[in-house]
Amino acid sequence: MTVPEQQHTTDGAGRLYGVGLGPGDPALMTVRAVEVIGEADVVAYHSARHGRSIARSIAERYIRPDHIEEALVYPVTTETTDHPGGYRGALDEFYAEAAARLAAHLDAGRTVAVLAEGDPLFYGSYQHMHKRLADRYATEVVPGVTSVSAAAARLGTPLVEAEEVLTILPGTLPEEELTARLAATDSAVVMKLGRTFPAVRRAFEASGRLPEARYVERATMAGERTGELADTDPESVPYFAVAVLPSRIDAPRPEPVPGRGEVVVVGTGPAGPLWLTPETRGALAAADDVVGYTTYLDRVPVRPGQRRHGSDNKVESERAEFALDLARRGHRVAVVSGGDPGIFAMATAVLEVASQEAYTDIPVRVLPGVTAANAAAARAGAPLGHDYATISLSDRLKPWEVIAERLRAAASADLVLALYNPGSRSRTWQVGKARDLLLEHRSPDTPVVLGRDVGGPTESVRTVRLADLDPVEVDMRTVLVVGSSQTRWVTRGDGRQIVWTPRRYPEA
Repeated sequence: MTVPEQQHTTDGAGRLYGVGLGPGDPALMTVRAVEVIGEADVVAYHSARHGRSIARSIAERYIRPDHIEEALVYPVTTETTDHPGGYRGALDEFYAEAAARLAAHLDAGRTVAVLAEGDPLFYGSYQHMHKRLADRYATEVVPGVTSVSAAAARLGTPLVEAEEVLTILPGTLPEEELTARLAATDSAVVMKLGRTFPAVRRAFEASGRLPEARYVERATMAGERTGELADTDPESVPYFAVAVLPSRIDAPRPEPVPGRGEVVVVGTGPAGPLWLTPETRGALAAADDVVGYTTYLDRVPVRPGQRRHGSDNKVESERAEFALDLARRGHRVAVVSGGDPGIFAMATAVLEVASQEAYTDIPVRVLPGVTAANAAAARAGAPLGHDYATISLSDRLKPWEVIAERLRAAASADLVLALYNPGSRSRTWQVGKARDLLLEHRSPDTPVVLGRDVGGPTESVRTVRLADLDPVEVDMRTVLVVGSSQTRWVTRGDGRQIVWTPRRYPEA
């Protein structure tokens, strides 16, 4: 397999090859890689200042005495430098000089093969030559077996199956970023270990993935080593090592152990996967059982070996008790809630039941989610830019008199209002009552954002005057954001209307 030749070439010039050598074992070089090296006039390879090149050692048996060899020696690797441009400046200067050396051979009509461990365009040193030369010379890239594939082969376990997602991460990422990505993905390979290993290991532990993680060092090369990541001595880890999270499909799940279960209440946000946090994704993937209102449960991907327990929306306490009973038997349970689980949702129900004596020893965690009010506000602009109150208009769990009193208090305090659960098939009059009550304190021109199914396939976000708020247009999937006396409603140059509340409030 080759990449298309670049169109802009120098007449009479030689040809440039980026040659993937595979993970280390010369027997894993491709036939095409051997052919290209045999046909080349110049063989180039990168190395550190000690002069030893892993790429050259892999291809050594195919390098002839009459080959012109170009050793491209890095001025720095992991150490510091006094270059005025710092580490990046030193490397950029080196790449420019190395490319100029290869260009001189190409201009003389020589064929140049640049050797690269693994695959040339996969974290490979060759890519820096490619970016500087491929637009000037005829170029072919010969792909190679990557260290990722080699590691999976040496472990003898699938990396990904079916709809699983594989994430490849450099160990040089910030620790918190690594943690978030490990928590959110199905399978992963973390490369560039060595000095990064302690932070990488902490990221695996913080994401809850350490028990699954495997370690592979120098796959297919002399000195190869595999094992559990948790058992690996940080002082022994070289750069040519990877951490692997294999496929979870068919992976043995630990048997439930009484006393080791937990309940995690997660918020799925207002709609689909785009609104999930990495922490929530990780908790959902790690759960043995997923419990929730069927509508919200349908937002969670089906995972092999994971049990799903859907129920009606009006049995919160029963659902919480069921989840806690599973956890008491040693299961890891995720209770699914729409939006944020702590805002008119399942966190309260779970914690209320968990406070009973029978469940006080069961660990319970609550993970936040994007709220319906935040989602609708973001679509409209920034109506929640100043102080605001959140009130549910449902009188199923509290009397309407209490709701009305709170509406009056918030309105008289000139707070922006986020109104949840405004209406349903069985509740059709609350929106009109709330509108009339608010009009006693607010101008008829006060903007009201109606956010329905935000993030979903039938999303609708509109802004109307408070006086024009029609209860018929509001249902249970709608959240209302009612502005304060300071909230602005403007039309921008592109015709889009935005709503925003200034952060500065005028002096009394």
